[in-house]
Order: sequence, then C-alpha cells, then structure tokens
Amino acid sequence: MAKITSVRAREVLDSRGRPTVEVDVVVDERITGRAIVPSGASTGVHEALELRDGESVRYRGRGVIKAVGHVNNELAEAVVGQDPRDQAEIDRTMIAADGTPTKSRLGANAILGVSLAVARAAALIEGLPLYRYLGSDRSMSMPVPMVNMISGGKHSENNLEMQDFLAILTGPSTYREALSQTVGLYESLRDTLIEAGVFTPGVADEGGFGPHLDRHEQALDLLMRAFEREGLRPGEDAFIALDVAATEFYEGGQYVLATEERSFFAEGMVQRLREWCEQYPIISIEDGLSEDDFDGWEALTAALGSHVQLIGDDLFTTNPKRLAMGIERGIANSVLVKVNQVGTLTETLAVVEAAQQVGYTTVISARSGETEDPFIADLAVGTGAGQIKIGSITRSERTAKYNQLLRIEEEMGDEAPFDPRTLLARFL
Repeated sequence: MAKITSVRAREVLDSRGRPTVEVDVVVDERITGRAIVPSGASTGVHEALELRDGESVRYRGRGVIKAVGHVNNELAEAVVGQDPRDQAEIDRTMIAADGTPTKSRLGANAILGVSLAVARAAALIEGLPLYRYLGSDRSMSMPVPMVNMISGGKHSENNLEMQDFLAILTGPSTYREALSQTVGLYESLRDTLIEAGVFTPGVADEGGFGPHLDRHEQALDLLMRAFEREGLRPGEDAFIALDVAATEFYEGGQYVLATEERSFFAEGMVQRLREWCEQYPIISIEDGLSEDDFDGWEALTAALGSHVQLIGDDLFTTNPKRLAMGIERGIANSVLVKVNQVGTLTETLAVVEAAQQVGYTTVISARSGETEDPFIADLAVGTGAGQIKIGSITRSERTAKYNQLLRIEEEMGDEAPFDPRTLLARFL
C-alpha cells in the first residue's frame, strides 16, 4: 500500500501578489503531488474560512504563515501514513482535526492545499493524468468556456457595481475552435472600446477590460457590437452571461446601483434582469440576487428559470447543505463550483454529483486571486461538469487553465465530446 510519508507547505504568491498556500504531499518518499490554493475577492458569507495572519505590517496582514504552520504540523500528523488514494477518508480526517463548521481553526486554505495535493499524488501513483483519475467511472467531456470580457465590482477599479459581463460561444464544435473564436472576440471588443472612447489600459483581476461606463447597459451594448464586429450572430452562436454578484451591493434590503443613482427592492431587480433578457441574448445570470434573499431568488427563478441559466455562487458556496436547501426550495438551476469555498475535494465532488443528479448545470470556476495551478481544468473534464469559468484569455494564471484544456483535448480526442448547443439546449 502506498503511504504518505511527508507533507510540507510554504507561502507563495497568487495573481494579485498576495500570499497563498502551496502544499507538497510526498508518497513513499519518491512521488510528490503539489497544489496551490486560490483566493477570492467577492466572497460569500457562507464560504469556508481562508485563514490569514492578520498582522498589520507583513503583507498588510494577508500572510498565511499560520495556515502553513497548520499544514506542516497538525494536518501532516493527521494524514502521514494514509494511502493518498483514499481521498474521502483523508478529507474526513482533516475536517475532524479542524473541528469547526467553516474550517476556521486550521483554515480552509490549509486543508484544501493538502486535499488537492493528495489527489495529484494519487494520480501519479496510478499512472494517470489528473483528469482521468478524477473522472474514475464518470462520463467526461470538454467544458464550454464562459469567458470574462468586461469587469466591474470587486474585480475592477472602475465604477460598475455588477461584477462581470461574459461571453459564451455555442457555434464551435471543438474546444480549440471555441478558444480561438473567443480570442478573436476579445480583440474585437478592444477595438470596439477604443472606437467608443472608453478603452482604459490594463486589465481587471480576471483579465477582462475595466472601462468606466455611464450605466450597466452600456457594457451589454459594447459586447453586442463586438459580437457583430467579429462576425458572430448574437442569439444564434454568441450569447452573454452576467455575473451580477448582487450580494456586494445589497444594502438595507435594497440593491443599490450607485453608478446609476438607482436602488431596487428584489421585485425591481428581478424586473430589470427580465427586461435585459428580453433585449439582449443573455443565456446565464450568476448571483442575480443576494446570497440570503431567498424570496427574491424564488421570484427570479419563477420569472427566468425556464429559459435562462441561473447560477448560485454566493447562494450555494459549493456547500452540499446550501445546495440541498436550494434544490428543496426550487431556486436557481445551476451551481458555481469553487474548490476553496468548501475546502476539500471530496465535498466539491459531492456538490457536483448532487447538482447533476437533479438536473442543475454545473460550472467549475476559478477565483479572482488565481495561481499557475491548472487543477480546475482537470476537474472540469474529469467530472463532466460541462462548463468552466476561468476569467478572460489574458494573464498567465488564466491561460494556464485554458492551455491545460488544449492538452487534454489533444490527449482524449473523441473520448471527451465538446457540444455547447446540446449542453445548453434548454436555455437556447
């Protein structure tokens, strides 16, 4: 039996230049699995806790030396001697060692680093690519990219409250073709922004453009113009996805859009999103309402759920209990999957499986504070999730995942189909 012989963590930097946890899990003193933990900016209150040092000078309190220490000591003691192929047992052991509902004592970033590194080590022992190891007996597929084009909210320094305006292309028959068309669209959007006099140098946290605009509809209009400039047909082979991130501008029971000097109660927010869906080819809306506005979510689902993908991110926080609550109440019809929201691979896989069993779509997602680790690319293919949300097609922490998917598609060939129109048929 293979055994974990040592576990070692260190503090490294993420894409925002902020500390995060990297973990090496060594098996039989010869095989090393390594993983780096991402970090979010727009985070839901129900997420597992990312442990930071909190001191005022070093990294402005954002250091992760405490989390690193927990990996090197208590978590290492808990998992050394175990077989890395027993992922569920290892994750249960770490959860029990922490002993808190949100992994706040040892830190979800510490636990997740070990959990993902264990999976990498296990794949190496089995002589399998990570996606095949994660796939096991699941039906694998290449994910459809949901690509960031214009950013606002906590992902950008501009004035927009809503977080991301994204594109989904349904015409391509291969992932490689979809990526190529997306790069073309991104360049056409750059030209469109320059032509409109709103282009700003640099990019936002996830690689999208961050122009200052007078109203949110302007972002939608600019994206439509970019579709047409690139020769794409809006509503036929090119669609818009929104990441509203409504929790971030929910104040005192209202959704406050300071940019437009307007506020809405839930009913008004639902009506606005409904009107946009009538005016623009919007196929997907993420976090259209705040994380605990369940009545509002019920109204949104009743209004749009039959023909628009309604993704719960802050709503579900990749948490099996939160997802079960949503399924019971019939709210949303899709779940965003972020490994660091829940803190172990086992719990992440449980959420994907639970969603797929009831017909909710699943979208594997990166975080705004990302790393060069392409783990989620393999996760998306291995679980047959169907969709992936990495960010834009710039910045190497994003392209690391896109490039890994290119490699996987080349390796798998016809074994991993890419079929956007079938996947999203009920929303087209």
